[in-house]
Amino acid sequence: MRRLWQAYSISELGSAVGAGALPLIVVLLLDCSALQVSLLAVVSGVASAAVAVPLGPWVEFRPKRPVMIGADVLRFAALASVPAAALLGWLTYGQLCVVAVAQTAGGIVFAAASGAHLRDLVPAEHRVAVYGRFETSQWMAHSAGSPAGGVLVSWLGATASVVVDAGSFLLSAVAVHRLRGPEPPPPVRQAGAGRAREAVEGWRYILGHAGLRALLVNAVIFGGGIMAAAPVVAVFMLRDLDLPPWQYGLAFGLPCLGGVLGSLAAGPLVRRYSLRPVLLAAGAARALWMGLIPAAPPGTPGLIVIVIAETLLLFFAGAFNPVFASYRANHTTAERMSRVITASSITSKLTQPVFVLGAGIIVATTDARTAITATAALTLTSVAFLPWRQAADRLDQADAPPHDYGEQTAAAHQPTAVTAPAQGGVHDREHERQPTASHRNENHR
Repeated sequence: MRRLWQAYSISELGSAVGAGALPLIVVLLLDCSALQVSLLAVVSGVASAAVAVPLGPWVEFRPKRPVMIGADVLRFAALASVPAAALLGWLTYGQLCVVAVAQTAGGIVFAAASGAHLRDLVPAEHRVAVYGRFETSQWMAHSAGSPAGGVLVSWLGATASVVVDAGSFLLSAVAVHRLRGPEPPPPVRQAGAGRAREAVEGWRYILGHAGLRALLVNAVIFGGGIMAAAPVVAVFMLRDLDLPPWQYGLAFGLPCLGGVLGSLAAGPLVRRYSLRPVLLAAGAARALWMGLIPAAPPGTPGLIVIVIAETLLLFFAGAFNPVFASYRANHTTAERMSRVITASSITSKLTQPVFVLGAGIIVATTDARTAITATAALTLTSVAFLPWRQAADRLDQADAPPHDYGEQTAAAHQPTAVTAPAQGGVHDREHERQPTASHRNENHR
């Protein structure tokens, strides 16, 4: 488990250093418009989702570690091509679109494999604690890595952070390859199951479960609002507020300490109040703070306002994410976990570009401040789509999956016990830990 933890930590640190790197390159190196920055997210989301649709069953019924390694290698190669092309003077907007597609598709595949792997390793009663620990590690990496990325860009140029990000994927792949413990066997494909039915089984499962269905709608709206704001916020900070790149990195790095505190609070809050109340309270509270950003004035006062807004947003997101991930794992059978994660990721990737494009049109016809205000209002509406009317879910009853999908797989697929909350597999990087702060421009790694 130590190497698995190392793989996760290395990759997350690289993600933090490279957070928002592609939009920065588009703005600073290629001098593209705000609409082109938004279109980069649109293209990567739609194309990567189309590629990932048939991959859900492929990931489900295969050993997960080789899939994780392949996804890391793909993302390393894609990102490494950016500084190489820039050095040779060949870098184009089209190449950045291809890189964004490969990076996002690799993230979807990695998330499906790692999320299923973690579910197999950790029993229900430990999941909030385990997800919380990995969430804490992720926020700590971003609290240090995002400012470091801003400094690298300021000192060495716009592609410097991409080099670090690419290298982190390669090191992550090496660490996963060196794992010694046996991997739980993958589920067995049912005889006679059609390929088309297998590909859509994740959506069928989610839509057949009232709680997961409500949370998917909530994720689409909240994630769409956050992702739509991401490229506009970059333009707003760098151009309207005239902040240097290192302050841009600081504004995304320092608030991650709020995510650290939120993730540390998730376990104690669930033990005290149970899973569902924390899920609802944190899910509602995370949507309240983005409206402060368009009120930021130029210069240092604006930086302070943005840091406060992001810190509060990330505190509640940090508490919500491990609770949501645990809820989903508790309510999903082992033989469908990869496809449920893939379905959630693809749904986000297909719907978020619509929001991003809308924000791009707004900023092109008005200004960045107006566009951010509109996306902040959108995130507030997500609160209405939390599963308010569901029966209470009790963690000590394992939040059992719906009975109409039958029992979990045989003993070979049962999660193995862990003796301490710190043990576990690679954290589910796409587990609707919604793209916030440092993750906004990653198209969710």
